[in-house]
Amino acid sequence: MNKKQYDGYTSFNYLRENVDYKRYDLATELDRVPHYSLQLTEEEEAKLNEIMVKEPIVSLRDHGFIVPKNYDDILPYCSELHTFYHYEGIAQSGIDIIFENFMDGISIITSKNGLKWDDVIYLLGMRYADIERQNTVYIARSYSDMQKAKRKKQTALIPSLEAASILENELDRVDILYGLGIRCMGITYNEANTLGSGLVEARDGGLTQFGRRVVERMNRLGMMIDISHCGDQTSLDIIEASSMPVLMTHAGARALWNTPRMKPDHVLTACAENGGLIGICAAPNTTLTKSSATHSIHSVMEHFEYIANLVGIDHVGFGPDTFFGDHVALQHAFDDRLGISASHSGEEFEESSYVEGLENPSEVMKNMIGWLIQQDYTTTDIAKVAGRNAMRVMKKIFI
Repeated sequence: MNKKQYDGYTSFNYLRENVDYKRYDLATELDRVPHYSLQLTEEEEAKLNEIMVKEPIVSLRDHGFIVPKNYDDILPYCSELHTFYHYEGIAQSGIDIIFENFMDGISIITSKNGLKWDDVIYLLGMRYADIERQNTVYIARSYSDMQKAKRKKQTALIPSLEAASILENELDRVDILYGLGIRCMGITYNEANTLGSGLVEARDGGLTQFGRRVVERMNRLGMMIDISHCGDQTSLDIIEASSMPVLMTHAGARALWNTPRMKPDHVLTACAENGGLIGICAAPNTTLTKSSATHSIHSVMEHFEYIANLVGIDHVGFGPDTFFGDHVALQHAFDDRLGISASHSGEEFEESSYVEGLENPSEVMKNMIGWLIQQDYTTTDIAKVAGRNAMRVMKKIFI
């Protein structure tokens, strides 16, 4: 099933716990919640295995990040420099390429004054040091780097940032981030910055002049632009301003679930018409639908089918946005810290504690592809969604 290399390494095992870093009790279990089975037939299992082995498998947003088991430990742990990465879980995922932001969004939230420039340098440097000690993942800096993942039996990580807030008003920082390996960057997170408006703002002022200069610089460098957390008008302005396709790495359809975190039809369509790509999100309590009582693989795939029918199968992929441990507890800790949860407002629902069938990266892509097989999608269309669409877009953008 396209498993990757894993030699037993756990993060920072070259250091001394409670001497070089503080030890926390982490949710390292891969079976944290009851096992979910699609109950594939032997023929369907064989088809799934063939696709996982032969086709590029790309997650437009997932994380190896591990959450502490104790709720009270979440924010202190997230403020630490040494946060752990689940190499074993990524090895079992079978994913060839992951857009990985190393949870820089956590730093945005745990630091109330926002993510600082030095925070990013420290975040990347420490994570890269840990990655150098193991053989499951590697940093991809070019399109040719990504093509090697399956042959090397490793997972290529595309270093990403959730938002460009750390640029402040210094354009050359885009180049510096590129030099540090960043290959995908969101323009805004949920709130506004010097580039544009985030999705929770009551009034969306659109892309600023500085934001337009950043878009142009990212195009020149070959850095992918992500609008997952941008406001609607800002998203449209970015799509118009960009000479390259724009990505929504983890999103869903507002027509199915009316929250700011989801995207309206006209923004989804504009993204696709510019050659862009939309990754379907599976973070808990985001891609819900009115027909699903709880958040499950079925509600997530309802968003997939809606968007695929709207914009065409060539412009859709998967960006589950999962990690290891209690995603909902982490979100509550963030909301309690900031006193907001506006990105999920607009619908009344009973909260799901996890997404059934899509709980962590070790299972998400396999189950999404398995679901498509059960629904009799053609192998060609499944291959597009599983990774070929993403590879096409990245080949166009990357230099």
